[in-house]
Amino acid sequence: MRLLLLFLVLALPAHAQEIVTLKTRDGVTQSFFIASMGSVAPRAAALLFIGGGGGIRLRMEDGQPKFGAQNFLPRSRLDFIRNGILPVIMDNPSDQQSSSGMSDGFRMGGDHVVDIRAVVAEVKRRYPTLPVFLVGTSRSTLSVAYLARAMGSDIAGAVESSSLFYAGRRSMLASFDFDSIKVPLLFVHHRDDACESTPYGPAARLGEKFPLVSVKGGKPPESGPCDPFAAHGYFGKEPETVDAIAAWMLGKPFSREIP
Repeated sequence: MRLLLLFLVLALPAHAQEIVTLKTRDGVTQSFFIASMGSVAPRAAALLFIGGGGGIRLRMEDGQPKFGAQNFLPRSRLDFIRNGILPVIMDNPSDQQSSSGMSDGFRMGGDHVVDIRAVVAEVKRRYPTLPVFLVGTSRSTLSVAYLARAMGSDIAGAVESSSLFYAGRRSMLASFDFDSIKVPLLFVHHRDDACESTPYGPAARLGEKFPLVSVKGGKPPESGPCDPFAAHGYFGKEPETVDAIAAWMLGKPFSREIP
């Protein structure tokens, strides 16, 4: 499918920050933010999907890009940059901009694949030498699991942090067949995650088969147990957690235990 690039904002020198919007489906656009790498040469790119409903309210205000940055992944973007990972922060597509954001059905469906396949193609067009990874946290791990299975070799790998194993009494990723994902897969989980939807136990069991980064400690929580400023969001352990993720992406030794 031929993609139409609708507009670029702040498309200045290489490694400059910008908002990009693509037409991906009939009447639908997908926007994302590419962070500035400054003087750091990127060695890989990471599409970062936040939890909750997935929306970051990506916009321009007074000539500057603005978006919700409290989630673990966007607030850690400087740590990704420090490690040579280009942060590509995803917003919801234009047809998923309600207050509730992306539904679970959308996250598991084909339209989501179409949108993200277009984003990956655009990132590869701009940075043809970079491997591209998908990184999810909390509810967005549902997106990343289904996207990684569908996209296969179009991506270099996927990272699942604070995975959504349950939603109330419903089994979510607790019953997902991760063996169906044919690209490298990393799990990241805090041992003290107190969110009932994202317990550590299922991650530990997956760690018997897949690489797992287990995190301990951090700052005392300043939010609810399922919110960003708690163990669920690696609060106070962001740099060490991102260091491990980035090292795994780049094929380096990485810390499997972060005390």
